[in-house]
Amino acid sequence: MLTTLISVSALADRLDGNDMTTVVLDCRSSLMDPAQGRRFYGEGHIPSAVFIDLETELSSPITAQSGRHPLPDFTALAAILRCAGVNSTTQVVVYDDCGGAMAARAWWLIRLLGHAAVAVLDGGYPAWLAAGFPVTDQVAEVIPGDFSGVPDLSMIEPLQQVADVPAKGMLIDARSAERYRGEQEPIDPVAGHIPGAVNRPLQQNLTADGLFKSVAVLQQEWRHFMGDYQPQQIVHYCGSGVTACHNLLAMEHAGLVGAKVYPGSWSEWIRDPQRPVATGAEPRS
Repeated sequence: MLTTLISVSALADRLDGNDMTTVVLDCRSSLMDPAQGRRFYGEGHIPSAVFIDLETELSSPITAQSGRHPLPDFTALAAILRCAGVNSTTQVVVYDDCGGAMAARAWWLIRLLGHAAVAVLDGGYPAWLAAGFPVTDQVAEVIPGDFSGVPDLSMIEPLQQVADVPAKGMLIDARSAERYRGEQEPIDPVAGHIPGAVNRPLQQNLTADGLFKSVAVLQQEWRHFMGDYQPQQIVHYCGSGVTACHNLLAMEHAGLVGAKVYPGSWSEWIRDPQRPVATGAEPRS
C-alpha cells in the first residue's frame, strides 16, 4: 500500500502488468483557467486514467461565505470515486502537471474519506512523458467500484479555531512569499495573510526537476522549520485549500504525521471584513 508518493516507473510497472487493483486519476487543473485540465486530458493522458475535476468534483459550489474551493459533498465524492473504479482495496494514484500542487488536494480528500492507499505520482505527467511512457487520448473504460467512504473530520481545522492556532502551534501558509507578505495578489481581492501565520511555499518541497525532495531532506527541513512543535500542532492553509495539501503531503512523506488543513484558507478568511489581515513577514518565535 502506497500512501504518499509513487514513481513513474513503479506506476508503469503496475499498468504494464494489467494491475486491476490500481486506479489512476488525472487531476490536472489551473486556478487561472479551470477548463484547462479537462482539455489537456482530452489531448492526452496516462492510459486508464480517469479525469477528476477540481472545480466540480473536488469542490462544491462557491457561496457568499465560502472560499474559492469549498469542500465537496463527501457522499457525492464517494460516488465519484466508485464511478472511477475505486474499491476498498484499490491503490489510487493521482497526478497533475504542476509538481503535485493540484493532485495533493485529491490525495488529501481521498484519505479524509478513509482510504489510505492513495499516492501522488512524483513528478506527475511531465515526468511520465520524460520517461517515454505511453499516453492516450481515449477515455478509459471503467468497471465501477464499491467504495464507501466515511469522512474523518478530525483532519480538518474549522474556521472557528483558526485564529487560535498561532498561540498554541503553527499556522503555515503554502502560498508564494510575495502573496503571503501581501506584496502581490493575482487571485483574491485582499492581499496578505492570517495574523500569526508563517510561510513555507510549497515549491520548497520540490527539487529543480519537479520531484519531491528525499525523505531525509524533507524531514530535516521540516523539523528545522517546525522547531519544537509537533506535527499535531501544525495547521496548513493556502489561497483556497488546494495547495495547502502539498505541504501536508511533504510532511507525511517525511514521516511527520498528524497535521491538519484549514480548507477554507485565505479566500474564506477574507470573506468577513471583520477578520484581521496581516502583511509583511511574521517574526519567528
